[in-house]
Amino acid sequence: MAKSIMIQGTMSNAGKSLIAAGLCRIFKQDGYRTAPFKSQNMALNSFITEEGLEMGRAQVMQAEAAGIKPSVYMNPILLKPTNDVGSQVIVNGEVIGNMSARDYFAYKKKLIPDILKAYHKLEEEYEIIVIEGAGSPAEINLKADDIVNMGMAKMADAPVLLVGDIDRGGVFAQLVGTIMLLEEEEKARIKGLIINKFRGDKTILDPGIKMLEEKCGIPVVGVAPYLHIEVEDEDSLTERFDHMQEVSMIDIAVIRLPRISNFTDFNPFENIKGVSLRYVQSAAELKNPDMIILPGTKNTMEDLLWMRQNGLEAAILKAASAGKVIYGVCGGYQMLGKSIQDPYHVEAGGEIAGMGLLPMDTIFAAEKTRTRVSGKFQTVGGILSGLSGISLEGYEIHMGMSKLEEGEQGLTEICDTNTQSAQKTEGAQKGNIYGSYVHGIFDKGAVASEVVRSLAAAKGIEAEEISSVDFQQFKETQYDILADELRKHFDMERIYQILGEK
Repeated sequence: MAKSIMIQGTMSNAGKSLIAAGLCRIFKQDGYRTAPFKSQNMALNSFITEEGLEMGRAQVMQAEAAGIKPSVYMNPILLKPTNDVGSQVIVNGEVIGNMSARDYFAYKKKLIPDILKAYHKLEEEYEIIVIEGAGSPAEINLKADDIVNMGMAKMADAPVLLVGDIDRGGVFAQLVGTIMLLEEEEKARIKGLIINKFRGDKTILDPGIKMLEEKCGIPVVGVAPYLHIEVEDEDSLTERFDHMQEVSMIDIAVIRLPRISNFTDFNPFENIKGVSLRYVQSAAELKNPDMIILPGTKNTMEDLLWMRQNGLEAAILKAASAGKVIYGVCGGYQMLGKSIQDPYHVEAGGEIAGMGLLPMDTIFAAEKTRTRVSGKFQTVGGILSGLSGISLEGYEIHMGMSKLEEGEQGLTEICDTNTQSAQKTEGAQKGNIYGSYVHGIFDKGAVASEVVRSLAAAKGIEAEEISSVDFQQFKETQYDILADELRKHFDMERIYQILGEK
């Protein structure tokens, strides 16, 4: 039977996902077969497994850190918000429908058998399971029916490490207040405290740590520094949207749609010297980029109307007429077409005009497409012609089918990775406008660097320093750095004692 340890936080974005990933890497390095687990995740960043099932990307990242293939058993419930009061509910990788927050709250305890089945599957295969909570265990209005924090800790009989975020201030109040709001049985599960995102001289913090331990009767097992690690983050409170607004030699602007999903598609550009990757919400923020990316979204029609109302659509159309590169991914690709129809009320229903930049129409289907793909770019025209023939990998996850007008050219040739089905044409291109359903299309080998080289050439810049970035290999180095830093600042001997391993 596997040992387990659970990472809970005093709030969202306290650093649970990163610390869980770091522990997964440490346990792997120490020779243990380790897997991550999160019973319920709310995120728009999702991933398609080799089996064609959908799960949250945070557990994919943690699985990568553990050196194993992602499985939906690591995230049996995924909630993808469709609006402010409702979500698409995905169980064991399959969509079971859309629910309001109130309906899901009344329904979720029926999913406990699915949670336990997934957890027990991992127990059969792995020696250590690193469980991640969600939000805070002290949400007193939600505790009675909890399935993701202390409720999950009880189901797994797992010891808990409680993480507080010192960067936001008030970390002692966070930790003490959270513990005070727990029941005695829940308090007893907390075996260690972690102070996360610390900057400065730790000796100044030490008196506070001593008082914290005295008040709580729980040891502080680590003070993690503020780490600048390039791994994929949860979408709800990512800092990526804010930290890069300066324009570099090659400037790429991603439209920060209200319901943006899978923005991790663009992370490879962040690791190329001389490139700025900016997330913009208004025409004023757009400036004059070399490429504009329309990303995926959970609600294509509403987000297109949002751009139409705030002037971003007009700014993009102006940039397109000036010959700028416009690239749409998934929902962003659908927006670039002539029309979007929703006969099954997948979103709001009805039909709206698209941006008219690509010669295709989209009809939303009742069934979601979920598949991993591989293939290559076809003969590509325009500024990005250097992509022609370059191989690609990724996955499709969408509700719509887009049909090109007769005689128009697709962007890629792909096949289903699992079935090795016949190659099919996918995506669209017209001049310097490009679109594709494939998420992760920039991750493999030379794709991102060739995009940047092409953009540089169009400006008359010799981009000699641009090298091919294997994003997966880069992430491996980041997981090792994360593990090294946590080893320096965590009492791993105490954590192993808590885990029950010697």
